[in-house]
Amino acid sequence: MNIQEILDNAKETLGLQAQETEAGVYIPSKSSLKLAAPSKTNYDNTEYDTPYKGNKKILMVCSEQQYMTMENGKKFDTGNHPVEMMVPLLHFKKAGFDTDIFTPTGASVKVEQWAMPEDDDDVKQIYAEYQPKLESPKSIADFVKNDMADSDDYAAIFIPGGHGAMLGLPEDKNLGELLRWGHKNDLFTLAICHGPAALLSANLNGSDKANDKTERDFIFKGYEMVAFPTAMDKQMPKIGYLPGTMPWYFGEKLEDLGVTISNKLATGSTHQDRKLISGDGPLAANEFGKLSATELLKALS
Repeated sequence: MNIQEILDNAKETLGLQAQETEAGVYIPSKSSLKLAAPSKTNYDNTEYDTPYKGNKKILMVCSEQQYMTMENGKKFDTGNHPVEMMVPLLHFKKAGFDTDIFTPTGASVKVEQWAMPEDDDDVKQIYAEYQPKLESPKSIADFVKNDMADSDDYAAIFIPGGHGAMLGLPEDKNLGELLRWGHKNDLFTLAICHGPAALLSANLNGSDKANDKTERDFIFKGYEMVAFPTAMDKQMPKIGYLPGTMPWYFGEKLEDLGVTISNKLATGSTHQDRKLISGDGPLAANEFGKLSATELLKALS
């Protein structure tokens, strides 16, 4: 037995080996799931004194891709994190906002089912309520092509995390147009954990020459935010949360475009810079949802 086999066996014994669920596909190790995917969230059932009575909604952008291929060829079974989707949705609902769900083409939302908090009745209830929309979301491409220019339906664009937010969304030109439209029209942009990866799409060339990126700055250049830290993503394979080294790191790319990511750890922090509200991970989902709902109510009152 060589040294690597000994180390692998030790990691398996300690529950630090990513779990293979089918050939070449992995979910986090048993130990990392205990740490990172508790069975109950910190949702606090905040009541809002004057819920919104208007017609504006939240536009939630989700991933339709499920597998992230690591540098070693192993696939991580990902998608959007259920806590980072559903806890903010609970706050939006309590504050009087409905949410429309979008993916790039209208294909179903992929969800990190292994992160579902099985003992959290609030999350499970709203997940069941939104399941039809998750299975049959609206298409970003269709909205951008047919409805966006004349739309007055939305108050915010919300991008939940999960490593799935790094799959397809950062390269989606339609999403880039959506984000630039939202920014131009003074919508809030809400992004948590790995969700900020999708903001990179706002730096892509648009479908018309006026939107060519050589003629404009990145819309979030000079902004400060919190997000899931690159340094932590680089450590995740050591505890088996990820089955290998990630192919790229979104934080580095955002910083190259002039964004400041102020947190070094994911401790549940949130941040607001103008109309960009961010959270650093699932521990931040409750405060992120509450801050977002409160600021939306304030802006629309």
